[in-house]
Amino acid sequence: MNIYNQEIIATIKEQKFAFIELNEENHVLTLTLDRAHKKNALHPQMVNEIAFALQYAHYEKSVWVVVIQAKGNVFCAGADLKAMMGIIEENDSTIPKPEGEILIGELFNKVFKPTIAKVTGDVYAGGFFFLAGCNIVVAQEDVKFGLPEVKRGLFPYQVMASLLKVMPARKVIDWCIRGYNLPVLEAEKYGLVSQVSTAENIDQAVNAIVEELIQNSPSAIRLGLTAYDHIQPSAAEHKYLFNMLQKTIMTADGQEGLKAFREKRKAVWTGS
Repeated sequence: MNIYNQEIIATIKEQKFAFIELNEENHVLTLTLDRAHKKNALHPQMVNEIAFALQYAHYEKSVWVVVIQAKGNVFCAGADLKAMMGIIEENDSTIPKPEGEILIGELFNKVFKPTIAKVTGDVYAGGFFFLAGCNIVVAQEDVKFGLPEVKRGLFPYQVMASLLKVMPARKVIDWCIRGYNLPVLEAEKYGLVSQVSTAENIDQAVNAIVEELIQNSPSAIRLGLTAYDHIQPSAAEHKYLFNMLQKTIMTADGQEGLKAFREKRKAVWTGS
């Protein structure tokens, strides 16, 4: 992961984040998605901020564990569809533009530190990059998991690739082409969720995992996760899938799906 150099990363405490919050304490970096008013949809600069923070976690030796959580009742709604249509929300983030292209499906693989997703809100579409990318996922029993892309004239290409790392292929394909909500207990059964918790106990559950992790050798874990990344899909494959998404967006159905979503109506498909 070479999208920001170490010199720039070292300025992290001087930077202003518009879409996330960071807290570092006792070897744990907590990254909080802070765009609840937009269901934590992934604005382009928000992705830059997440990448910047994760690359900091990668380089910073005092960070042994990363916890990712979110404000609001939606953990992440996926890509910001308005931004996909060129409607970009202004912000005061000072995080610089990356030196290379960010492939969000690759981000979590390159941290080489244990990553925990604490899921207290619903997850849709590209929000599953967090769940598939993190090493451990603790989710509240009442949250919803949905892949609605095909209902928008799109397809979750990169999400599909990420999910295939942790779930059976037949279930992933079924979910992608039907676009339904997957119950949390079923997500646990198929390997997407590590542990299901009540809302009252989720903090305790995550803290217990963190405490267990920091008792282990950070060097051994870092090298082990580096080795694991070596046998995962390449960046070239993620690039291909990203290009397929762009191709799908430019189809007549893709444009109709985005327009229908914006106008809050049912899409009229033509198959072209």
